[in-house]
Amino acid sequence: MRKITAAVLAVFLVLCGAVPATAATGRRVVVYYQTTHQNGSYISPLGLTDHDAGVTDVIVGAVHLNDGGTMTLNDDPPSDGKFTQMWADLATMQSKGVHALAFVGGAAKGSFQRLEQDFDTYYPLLRNLIRDHSLSGIDLDVEEQMSNDALNRVIDALRGDFGPDFLITLAPVATELSGGGGLSGLDYDRLYRERGDQISWFNTQFYCGWGSLADTSGYDQIISHGVVPASKVVAGTVTNPANCNGYVDMPTLKNTVSSLVQKYSDFGGIDGWEYFNSLPGDTAAPWEWAQQIAPTVKG
Repeated sequence: MRKITAAVLAVFLVLCGAVPATAATGRRVVVYYQTTHQNGSYISPLGLTDHDAGVTDVIVGAVHLNDGGTMTLNDDPPSDGKFTQMWADLATMQSKGVHALAFVGGAAKGSFQRLEQDFDTYYPLLRNLIRDHSLSGIDLDVEEQMSNDALNRVIDALRGDFGPDFLITLAPVATELSGGGGLSGLDYDRLYRERGDQISWFNTQFYCGWGSLADTSGYDQIISHGVVPASKVVAGTVTNPANCNGYVDMPTLKNTVSSLVQKYSDFGGIDGWEYFNSLPGDTAAPWEWAQQIAPTVKG
């Protein structure tokens, strides 16, 4: 029997639609999707693909690991009927080549402390969520104290369970990647030395007082620090001043991103927090943020 190489098989799977054509390489346009409902009405992310906005990754959350061995997506179990359409819409986007991830943690503390203190209870909840919804990856948004060893254990378990193509991202504040402190207490230089090859990229927060994309200086500091390469630094910004301080208007953001593309041929891309009220379209057309910035990101 003729042997099929891995490369030939990969091409075959892409052509057949079994693997998203958008690989986890190149410049990314990432959108965070936390507000899934507003005033009782569902907010679908499908506008991003229906309007060909150029998004590569959508990250839904926040997933919380709670006392008593329970898990919620924002305030409700991920299996709640209110999310049925959302999971279906994310699967539709995956079929069109967009990666669907979930993010864990964020501003609400406790999830990573529970993973550190009771791994055997809480890690299976994450594993099952990923399997149940065929997620493309997970974003570990550590904004509480956690040891490097405990985070390494989570990364190793995810890689072992889901293989080399599964996306594992983190969401540090910008100063954590340039040698300074942040929200987690993690040593990101050590993390990258020990697990950098297992981390797909960093959705880096240049907002809420931790940096800015009004110019390239904060991003430049990370690259000049010499640990994490530009290919794994996705520059994060807020999409509406209501979401946090540090909003950068679209003309300024385009100028910054254009400069980053020129400076760094391996520039990792951009992410926006968050989808539902992204300007300039706001709640009526939130996909316009990605639609307008994507051409600049992709050059």
